Parts: sequence; C-alpha cells; structure tokens
Amino acid sequence: MTAIVDAAPRPAPAVHPVPTVRIAGSRISAIDLDEAVALLLGAASDGTRLAVHFCTTHTLVLAREDARLDDALETAGLNVADGVPLVWIGRLRGARIGRVCGLDLMPALVDAGRSQGARHYLYGGAPGIPDVLAERLRERFPGLVIAGVESPPFRPLDPAERQATIERINAARPDFVWVGLGTPKQDLWLADYRDELDAAALLAVGAAFEIVSGTRRRAPRWMQRAGLEWLFRLILEPRRLWRRYAVANVRFVWLVAREEFGRLARRRLRVRG
Repeated sequence: MTAIVDAAPRPAPAVHPVPTVRIAGSRISAIDLDEAVALLLGAASDGTRLAVHFCTTHTLVLAREDARLDDALETAGLNVADGVPLVWIGRLRGARIGRVCGLDLMPALVDAGRSQGARHYLYGGAPGIPDVLAERLRERFPGLVIAGVESPPFRPLDPAERQATIERINAARPDFVWVGLGTPKQDLWLADYRDELDAAALLAVGAAFEIVSGTRRRAPRWMQRAGLEWLFRLILEPRRLWRRYAVANVRFVWLVAREEFGRLARRRLRVRG
C-alpha cells in the first residue's frame, strides 16, 4: 500500500471554546445535542480536527484510576455528557448542559451531514457489525456516504498494522470516524490516532454500533429519561456488567460528594477572606 504524504504538517487537535464543568475530576463540555451537531458539521467544513468522548459515570470513574484515560479526556476537543447523571450534576452547578448520547448523535449527525456530502468511516464492533450498521444507516438516510467499514482484531495492532490502518482510513477521506471499541479502549484509541488522521472528528461511540444497527436493544424511552439506561443494560447482561456498575456507581457518588465538599469549603474560605 502506498503511504499518503502530506505537503504540510497536520494541525494539532482543536479545543473549541465550549464552556465546561468539572464533574468527578474530569472536564465535561457544557453543550447539548443540537449544538454538538452544529459544531461537528462546522468542523467538517472548516478543517478543524476534534476528538469526541461520550462520558458516563463509568468513564469518569475509570479516568480517576487510569492516567492515560485521564490525559485523553483532558486533551480532547469535546467530552460530552452521555450519562444523564452528568447532566443533572452539571445543571446543579450552573452549567447549561444537555445529554449528548452517541446513540442519538450518530443518526442526527449522519442525517444533517448529507446536505454537505459528509463522509463516514465505521471502525469497530465484532466482525460483520459495522457492515450491518452501514446497511441500516444507508436504508434510513438515502444518499449517505459511508467511506469505509472495518472490524479490527480484538488485540493491540503491531506497528505495521497501525500504520496500515492510518493509511487506509486517510485514503478513504472520511469527515467522521466512528469508533466502537468499548470504554476505555476506544478513548485511548482516539488519543493515539488523532494526530495521524485527517478526519474532522473521531467519535468514541461504543455500543452505538450494535444498538443503532439493531443487533442489540436499547432501553425504553422512560428509562433513558430517568437515567436508568445502565440498569437496562445490566438486566440484559448481568454477569458481564454487575461488577462494573456496582463498583462504578458507588465510586462516582463518592467522587462527586468529595468534590462538592471541596467546592463548599473553598467558597467558605473566599467568604471569610
């Protein structure tokens, strides 16, 4: 395969001037779904390059335990609130923030991007899943351009494979690269590949590959609104997920409580001073 050589160095990933709020130690973008779609479409047209992480309570707990993930979130263009509890806490702290779930953003951006000929690359999922996802999206959104689909091996790539992946994706000229590898693997992938890929945005959407493709069910709307989507997933996959949610949810509550006590203490010191 012939390597693609750029005439000029690629710019660093951009961090848009989107307001943020600290939750459990991580920087969360105070943005809603419509604003995220508009921002991403603008990035595709103006040459901006973004990394987009869809954060849940589990993501933020992992970030406190994994320095690589924490660094990936700190240097990302957008860390949106995928989990409803993050929205609640952000609003309590005065942020104008809405839920930006990968399951909702994918069809919204795919639909809105058709008018400007946006190109999409699907990277992730078990063998066959990205192909089914591409087919479902084309059926739902006529005229959609899928530039490529790929189900990578379930192991780290060696240097030659990594370089081939970069060249393959860049050769497809996507505006958006959707990455479904699961947290935190997909978030670390974004941090590792962002400087090498020309796409406007890399988006770590995880389970969206299976749910949007129809190969896995999504929680009922009332559970989504109540912040119980995690519970629906736990009911479907108790053996795989019970430990994650039992530990992560308790840990998240403790992190937020500690953070809030710190905020109150600093406020009292300012008042006394």
